Amino acid sequence: MLTISFQSCDPDETQTVTTLNDLVMVEEFEGSTLDSSLWSFELGDGSEEGLPGWGNNELQNYTDREENLNVKNGVLTITARRESFEGSGYTSARIVTKAKFEKQYGRIEARMKMPWGAGLWPAFWMLGENIDEAGWPQAGEIDIMEYDGSEPTVVHGSVHGPGYSGGNAVTKSYEFRDERLDTGFHTYGIEWGENYINYYVDDVLYNQITPDSEGLSGEWVFNKPFYIIINMAVGGSFVGPPNADTVFPQTLEVDYVKVYE
Repeated sequence: MLTISFQSCDPDETQTVTTLNDLVMVEEFEGSTLDSSLWSFELGDGSEEGLPGWGNNELQNYTDREENLNVKNGVLTITARRESFEGSGYTSARIVTKAKFEKQYGRIEARMKMPWGAGLWPAFWMLGENIDEAGWPQAGEIDIMEYDGSEPTVVHGSVHGPGYSGGNAVTKSYEFRDERLDTGFHTYGIEWGENYINYYVDDVLYNQITPDSEGLSGEWVFNKPFYIIINMAVGGSFVGPPNADTVFPQTLEVDYVKVYE
């Protein structure tokens, strides 16, 4: 297990953060369609799951249309649009590996380029495979990367579980000093093992969460398989609604997703 003090986190400091190198899953978005053997779409506004607004006061309707998700030239694009669609004022896309690829421990990373604008909420995250039985937050949630489009130099990494969920999640932010995340690709990932999750951006380790982390007041629920989610919400409790300056459409670009053990 890698143990590092995080009392001073210099955004320009490079640390050894990757120790797992056996590639067990790679998605480089080749071809012109989403790989249905690995990914499924989650559709709608959450109402069919009993979660209107997907439980976060989100404003979009998720679709499987090419206007919202496209695979071309080795890049997955998820595009948020301002349009009237099935009762919602915005559309976007959300894909999951649920029941197709689930992993307990490993290095999970994605190379991504962010959108920009208030009210945009792209995320690369994971849910416990027992979510349907245990519910949230008991099943656990690992947010590898969350981003508020109104803060184009900052990303966040968090965990949610029983007693530390929603606004009480255990979280830490990473801020770039001289670069915006909507102008280039960066790699966002975790290295996850029994009783620890290490967070990194590119070659910088910026957080480690363990059962003893400050604010983690409930049960540690991360020693089991999880599945991967990539989505871009519009609005929601974390970022608030778009404003008059938010330009649509906005696109999240994903170059690859890789998993090592």
